[in-house]
Amino acid sequence: MRGINRRSLIASAAVALLPPAGARAQEVTEDAYFAGTGDDHGVAFRRTNLELIEPEFHRQVVPYRHSEAAGSIIVDIRNHHLYLAYENNVALRYGCGVGREGFKWFGRAQIMRKSVWPDWVPPPEMRQRQPHLPAKMKGGWGNPLGPRAMYLYRDGRDLLYRIHGTVEPWTIGTDVSSGCIRMLNEDVIDLFARAPVGTRVHVLEFVE
Repeated sequence: MRGINRRSLIASAAVALLPPAGARAQEVTEDAYFAGTGDDHGVAFRRTNLELIEPEFHRQVVPYRHSEAAGSIIVDIRNHHLYLAYENNVALRYGCGVGREGFKWFGRAQIMRKSVWPDWVPPPEMRQRQPHLPAKMKGGWGNPLGPRAMYLYRDGRDLLYRIHGTVEPWTIGTDVSSGCIRMLNEDVIDLFARAPVGTRVHVLEFVE
């Protein structure tokens, strides 16, 4: 009995010496989210360290009941998933970051323009909120849109929302943007190749 108590005491002491879970999470630096470099259309970029991305946000084929035409994109902003719909209730699922409180939106749209290493032109409303932003940033590593952007329109009008990459992979799975749908850079490159101009997009209504 004395041996059991001693082992329990040692185990308890070891647990007590560990930093709180939150503190351990904070020890992961932003640099840790990148692993090596890649080249895309002549632009060097930092690859994502997928070991730090939650498995549910890894690109994967999943069963997914839907009523959209094959090839359509469905965005589930509640669960931070973007689906490329296939036939027979199957989809290719990606993780994504979505609009933060006050910037969520839903409804139907269509990809009417696509760009490789796009320039970023912050909308006037965004520059009013953040006066330090540039009027325009050339495409390349460090540009918030990442390596690809797909521009969303409704009834011929640019909604000013994009599906694009990110320089902040740790934000995938969170409510973070001003309404755009952000993806891991490797994932947005993959989706860009699969979703032609004209692809229909359905952002599901968010219900508390």
